[in-house]
Amino acid sequence: MNFTRLIAVRHGETAWNVDTRIQSHLDIPLNDTGLWQARQVAQALLHEDIHAIYTSDLRRAAQTARHVGEAKALPVHDELALRERGFGEFEGQTYAEIQERWPEESVRWRKRDPHFAPPGGGESLLVFGDRILQAVHRLAARHAGQQILLVAHGGVMDVLYRAATHLDVQAPRSWHLGNAAINRLLWTPDGLSLVGWADTQHLEDGTRDETTA
Repeated sequence: MNFTRLIAVRHGETAWNVDTRIQSHLDIPLNDTGLWQARQVAQALLHEDIHAIYTSDLRRAAQTARHVGEAKALPVHDELALRERGFGEFEGQTYAEIQERWPEESVRWRKRDPHFAPPGGGESLLVFGDRILQAVHRLAARHAGQQILLVAHGGVMDVLYRAATHLDVQAPRSWHLGNAAINRLLWTPDGLSLVGWADTQHLEDGTRDETTA
């Protein structure tokens, strides 16, 4: 069978999500709400036929993934290529601080300039998107005919949604990227298609949506 079913989950909530602070490659753990969300994801996927679990190696994603792995008695594989977008000097800053310290760069970021890379070694949207889609293609091709779980970040989920729905990288976002939401896609060698998005039935209260990390 020349297809792979993908379950893609954004990590649970962190304190920096609450503060709207850019996490990027900084290794921020889940807060108490995020740990609860991770347990809820594990219960929601307990009876799913999942053949492999891959996660960003950053702690907030890895913690989320390992709750599922423990519940299903499956190993969890760290995948560096599933990390959040690199934000360079924007890392650790709130949205308001970025706007104040880098006003011109902030405008390019907010307008989703595909060629803009944050100062200090950040990734452009084009470079980031290419990294994510190459990683997903490689992992999905490895599991043809199976279903796998990918646990990553808000920016990663955004790349997957745009690829599956053929939306331009600069198109305004109108879809949810909540913490611990369950998203479903289908991969074939021709690309991704959307099966279901932003399922939060397993969460009793609202999930936090944010623009980037």
